[in-house]
This record gives sequence, C-alpha cells and structure tokens, in this order.
Amino acid sequence: MSTIGTPGLWIAFSAFVIVALVVDFYVLGRQGAHRVRIREAMWWSVAWISLALAFNAGLWWWELQQSGPAVANEVALEFLTGYVLEKALSIDNIFVFLLVFNTFAVPVELRQRALMLGVLGAIALRAVMIFVGAALVARFHWVLYLFGLFLLVTGIKMLLSADTEPDLESNRVLRWIRGHLHITRGFHGEQLCAVEDGRKAFTPLFVVLVLLAVVDVVFAVDSIPAIFAVTLDPFIVLTSNVFAVLGLRALFFLLAGMADRFHRLGHGLALVLLFIGIKMLIADLYKIPIGIALGVIAFLIGSAIAASMLWPAESADSADRRT
Repeated sequence: MSTIGTPGLWIAFSAFVIVALVVDFYVLGRQGAHRVRIREAMWWSVAWISLALAFNAGLWWWELQQSGPAVANEVALEFLTGYVLEKALSIDNIFVFLLVFNTFAVPVELRQRALMLGVLGAIALRAVMIFVGAALVARFHWVLYLFGLFLLVTGIKMLLSADTEPDLESNRVLRWIRGHLHITRGFHGEQLCAVEDGRKAFTPLFVVLVLLAVVDVVFAVDSIPAIFAVTLDPFIVLTSNVFAVLGLRALFFLLAGMADRFHRLGHGLALVLLFIGIKMLIADLYKIPIGIALGVIAFLIGSAIAASMLWPAESADSADRRT
C-alpha cells in the first residue's frame, strides 16, 4: 500500500502521542477524581486541537522538504479533512457515552477516568481496523464500493432514527453481562473489581467501560470507512483518527451539558455519512476535490448546529402544558 509514512514519521508520531498521553495521565493523576468544569474542558479541547494542528504543520513542513509544496499542501489538507470528519463523527459517540453514564448513574468524578481508559482502548482498536481496512482496499479496490454503500445505508438509518434515543436495555452485551457476571450493588471508587458479600465481583464501572468499548466499535465501523473516502494513506488515516480520539474526553465534558441544545446534530452527521458514501461510490467517475469535501462537511455540521439554535428542542414541560 502507498503511504508517506516513513520509519522516521512513524517514530515521531508515536513519540508525539506517547508524550501527550503521559502528560495527560500525569495531570489527571495529580488532580485526582473530580468534577470537570466547562472552563477546564474548554482549555483541554483547545490544547488537543492545537496539538493536532501543530502535528499537521510539522507534517506539511516535512513533505515540503521531501516532495515540494504541491504534495505538502495535499497531504496537509487530507489530514485536516480527515481530522474534522472524525471529530464531527465522534460527537455522536459523546451523546451515547452520556446516555451510558446517566443510565448507570456514574458519579461525575469517575467519568473522567472511565473516558481516559476508553480513549486508550479506542486508539488500539482503530489502529487495528485501519491497517486491516487499508490492506483490504490496497488488494481489492471494489471494497471501496462496499464501504460507500455501507455508509449510504448507515446514513439513511441514522437520518430516520435521529430523533429517537438509543435503548441500552436491549443491548445484547449488557444483557449478557447481567446474566453471566456478578455485579456489585454500587461503585467502589475507581475499582473495576471488589469483594461484596464474601465473593469477588465486578463493579458497575467495569460494565460502563465494556459498554463504552462496544459503542466505540459501533461508531468506528462507520467512521473508519468514511475517512477512506478522504485518503487511502494509512499514515494519514491513523494519525487524523488518533488526534480526533485524543480530544474525545475533553469534548465530552464540553458538550455534555449542552446535549439537548444540539438536537439536530444527528441529522447533520447522517447527511455527512450520505455525502461521504456518495463520494466513494462516484470516485472512479469524478473525484470530489478534498477542499470541496472539507467545505461540505463543515457546512453540514455548521448548519445542523445553527438549526439546533434557531429551532430549540421542545421541552417535556412545554409538551405537557399543551396536552
């Protein structure tokens, strides 16, 4: 498979991510379990976005030295488009994460630790899926058409169900856990296992982590094929994915309190998947320029946000007063 990822670039990227995670864990360890305020989440979001843009600038400079301005500009635009796409699609993860936390009444001070572990799992999972996907595309070009068709179907389903809330109680994984594992009655701090009634049992935090992993698998199945519409280079696909996932925890706390205000985002994300699916299906007839694709994605997400603000969701109290 063709890639710009030289051994030096892979080493630099790995070192970049490891240092960022070490700093993040160190800061989290010093602060301890605590309620994350909007201001703190905003600054962490700015920090992760700045790191992604700094990495993209370094990637552009590297390619400028190696291959000239034309290739450098294309690579930087592909990374930026992939990053924006994955960042946008991760918003849907956040709303489902919030549903999981509320369903299990996870204390606010434990949510940060759960999300941090979820981020590590998501990075490992997506790395495997990306390399498998890139290998399949490199060997079987028609796989791109399957990806495009899958995204079309997924986008239509998401559009039709955008106004309905996921039903966690019908989740097969959750039903299996409750039927086969002994779960403690309450949380035991940050422990995943504890002794209760004289025997070892899993805590609700363990169940939450499993469900977060399942949610990420489901959404990764959508987002990984989507980014292959932007670029087939596994280095750009993986790096843009990882940087989007790294900022997931901060973005969660930034948006968690405003989930009801962005009730039209589901429609916007569904339209993004439909657009990406069409882009993949017509790629051999007409290749939509990366700059235009980035503009369309930004327009769809921005329009969904604007629509949410212009036409707020009807509250339950308002509905009750009319009946």
